[in-house]
Amino acid sequence: MIKLSVVIITYNEERNIERCLASVGGIADEIIVVDSGSLDMTQSICQIYGANFSFHAFEGHIEQKNYALTLAKNDFVLSLDADEALSEELKDSILEVKKSGDFDGFTMNRLNNYCGSWIKHSDWYPDIKLRLFNKERGQWGGLNPHDKFFLQDNSITKHLEGDLLHYSYYTVEEHHNRTVKYAEIAAQALFSLHKKVSFFRPYLSALAKFLRVYILKLGFLDGVNGLIISTITAWGTYLKYKKLCNLNK
Repeated sequence: MIKLSVVIITYNEERNIERCLASVGGIADEIIVVDSGSLDMTQSICQIYGANFSFHAFEGHIEQKNYALTLAKNDFVLSLDADEALSEELKDSILEVKKSGDFDGFTMNRLNNYCGSWIKHSDWYPDIKLRLFNKERGQWGGLNPHDKFFLQDNSITKHLEGDLLHYSYYTVEEHHNRTVKYAEIAAQALFSLHKKVSFFRPYLSALAKFLRVYILKLGFLDGVNGLIISTITAWGTYLKYKKLCNLNK
C-alpha cells in the first residue's frame, strides 16, 4: 500500500477548502496546504482537518505548486486546487491506485460547475488533468497562470474512472474578473519570453477561440451558460494578445 500526500495551494479559500479537504478523507496519508497570505478562515478550516499548513509568498502558480511538492513526505502526490473535490467514483479509483502504484502518473476527467450548473461541453469536459503522480518523475511547468505537470520521458500513465469536481465560478462577474486577471498574467508571461504578435492577432484569435468552444466543442448544447462561457473565453483571448501588443509598444 503506497502512501499518498495531498497537496493544495490556497489564498482566501474559506468557501471552498472544506469541501476539498472532506473529499480526500480516507485516502490522504498527509495533507499539505501552502498558503500565500489568506485573510479569511482558510487556515482555521485547514487545521480542523489536520493539514500541515504553511505560508509561502506567491511568485506564480507554477512556482507555488513546485514549492509545495518539496514539502510532501511521500513520493506519490495528489495535487488539488482548493475549489476542487473528488467524486466518490474517483475516490474509489484512487484507493485502488494506493494498492499498487504501478504507474508514474494518473489522469482524470475534470467536471466543471459554472454558476450552479455542470458543464458537459464548451471545451470544459472532459478537461483531462494529470493530478496524481510520482513527484520524483516530473515537475510543474507551462505558462502562468495555466500550470501543467510534466512527467519525464518514458513515464507510464493510466486514466482513472470518476470525475474531479471543479467549482469554477459562482457568478458571471467572478468569471469576468478572473479572466481580466489571468489575461494580464498570461500577457506578462508571454512578454517575458519576448513574444510578439501582429495587430490582427487579438481579433483573429478571439474569433477562432469562440468558434472552437461554442461550435466545434458543442458549447451551444450547454444553453445560456455555454454562450456566456464561450464569449468570455474568447474575450479573454483577445485581452491577452491585446495586452501583449501594448507591452511590446
